[in-house]
Amino acid sequence: MIVDFYKFQGTGNDFIMIDDRGKEFDIEDSSLIRSLCERRFGIGSDGLILLRNHEEYDFEMIFFNSTGERSTFCGNGGRCIIAFAHLLELFDNECRFMAYDGLHEGSIDKNMVSLKMAEVKEVDVREDSVVLDTGSPHLVKLVDNVKTINVLNKGKKLRFSKEFGDYGINVNFAEVNELISIRTYERGDEMESLSCGTGSVATAIALYEIGKTDDKEINIQTNGGELKISFNHDGKKYTNIWLSGESSMVYSGEFEC
Repeated sequence: MIVDFYKFQGTGNDFIMIDDRGKEFDIEDSSLIRSLCERRFGIGSDGLILLRNHEEYDFEMIFFNSTGERSTFCGNGGRCIIAFAHLLELFDNECRFMAYDGLHEGSIDKNMVSLKMAEVKEVDVREDSVVLDTGSPHLVKLVDNVKTINVLNKGKKLRFSKEFGDYGINVNFAEVNELISIRTYERGDEMESLSCGTGSVATAIALYEIGKTDDKEINIQTNGGELKISFNHDGKKYTNIWLSGESSMVYSGEFEC
């Protein structure tokens, strides 16, 4: 079978996108997904995303990490599938779609893509970190100099700590100065990513929660570019959370499977 694919990126977080409205792609074939995401012998990406029809909404997003496993929600992947669905002419400027963690809304203006995230009802503030779930579980840790942190070493230790079990957690190291800069160790891929959308949202909310900022519109600097996060907070939960940044198609092609 010949399968058409599209390569999209959002602030350096890249994904293989497949229009699977015909439900022909075998979602159980983790070996195929893993080989497609492999950067030396495959197409190469941080993950693979299927776009499928949905009975109520514009489309459904099914996300797999680069190891071939179906995973939780991916913020930059969500922004990329909005751009992909717009390319397929599934909506004009605004859309609604279903994902792992429920319903999402999105909008697009040229290469700027905005994604509405799920509400955050619980934020666990600890002595030296903040833990919360923004569609995927995250730990946010403040550091003095994010550039010098050994993200692979320190991130791996926290990700595989007994507290978080086999499920694990994504780890964000954040530096707060004139700019807010982060680097993220992503579970599943087990490496540092150029950018993490859910991690950027987690960091913005964590910094607000612990009083490092009183802004509800926050710019986050990642190694792949800038992401903008905005939200409302009523003293208990975080709502109307939006993640915005650039996203674009890199190239398209086909593979045989």
